Amino acid sequence: MFARISTYKTGPDTRRDNPTDDVVNSVLQLPGCKGVYYLNGTETDNALSITLWDTEDAMLASRQAATRIREESSQADRTQIVAVEEFEVMASKLQD
Repeated sequence: MFARISTYKTGPDTRRDNPTDDVVNSVLQLPGCKGVYYLNGTETDNALSITLWDTEDAMLASRQAATRIREESSQADRTQIVAVEEFEVMASKLQD
């Protein structure tokens, strides 16, 4: 599995509610997308989005569409895109 992590700078005008269903569904409809997480810093002025991909090829093929979605949602939420990084997931486990 592979992950793309985007870091955003937030500010006083940043929209703090949940991402819209349209944004989430746009990401989840990209071929090979396994999931998405959105995180808002509670003590920092940063936010993160994490997308998970079943293969590296799927992650790489999604770059253009993901960039468009990221830029549109960043503009709507009034955040600044700071960094976008891609990783191989070496371990994963969620506990109930």
